[in-house]
Amino acid sequence: MTLPQSTRRCVALTLLFIVFTAMAAAEENAAAPDSQPIELADSGDATGASADLSPYGMLASPGSSNSPIIMQAAPPAAPNNGGLQIQGLPGSSVPWSIVIMLTALTLIPSVLLCVTPFARLLIVFHFLRQALGLQTTPSNQTLIGLSLILTFFLMQPVGAQIFKTAIVPMQEGHITTMDALKIGQVPLRKFMIHYVREKDVALFIDLAKEPRPATPDDLSMRVLLPAYILSELKAGFQIGTVLFLPFLIVDMVVASITTSIGMLQLPPVVISTPLKLLLFLMVDGWHLLIGSLMRSFS
Repeated sequence: MTLPQSTRRCVALTLLFIVFTAMAAAEENAAAPDSQPIELADSGDATGASADLSPYGMLASPGSSNSPIIMQAAPPAAPNNGGLQIQGLPGSSVPWSIVIMLTALTLIPSVLLCVTPFARLLIVFHFLRQALGLQTTPSNQTLIGLSLILTFFLMQPVGAQIFKTAIVPMQEGHITTMDALKIGQVPLRKFMIHYVREKDVALFIDLAKEPRPATPDDLSMRVLLPAYILSELKAGFQIGTVLFLPFLIVDMVVASITTSIGMLQLPPVVISTPLKLLLFLMVDGWHLLIGSLMRSFS
């Protein structure tokens, strides 16, 4: 029995977290001193006789009364955390750094879906594959890769602005991580506000029980994120429906012809699929589709 890909990914991340946490704990236990050593500093008497501990914390040798040996405790060893130090975050030890990095890795797909056009592009490509009557061609990996490349093409100006205004000052130490997150939200907010629908924003404002903002820039991320993803889903379904109609007409025409001539044993999809592929190639469908999608974000 094979597990879904998402379940395998979660199990792998959990095992990786357990291994890193165990390694970090072992490293800290090895670095921590078990006990503080006691150093004996004598004043020149090198006798090998036994020593008595005086009530004042001094070792006195019985053979020499004028040469006390002072008991000195070595200073505690400084903690040695050789892990990744994250500037601006309260916990900088190795386990906390690993937890933060693994949490960020698990949130990357959700962030990619919520703040980029990835969802709209992927929905349109899946509609196209269903309209052509193809089940596995192009494959899911091909469609996801194409959506990622087009998403990078569209989001590159936004990413460059975030890198210039937030990441570079944080690396130079001028701002903290939390300040960089606040500054980096500004380009994303402008991008999402440009494509979000007012109807969806009003819906989530009512659900959140928040006052209506005076300007779009006053919208909170709690309202803007779900409104944007809802708008992208609607736009993707609208484009996919319009894309589906020409191929649906071809299916209906082929089904009517095969039924009228008595070819009931032959499925209409066997004839309509090559015709739809031929029509898609004749009009240079990929060029038209990608061009229309890119212009919809201009």
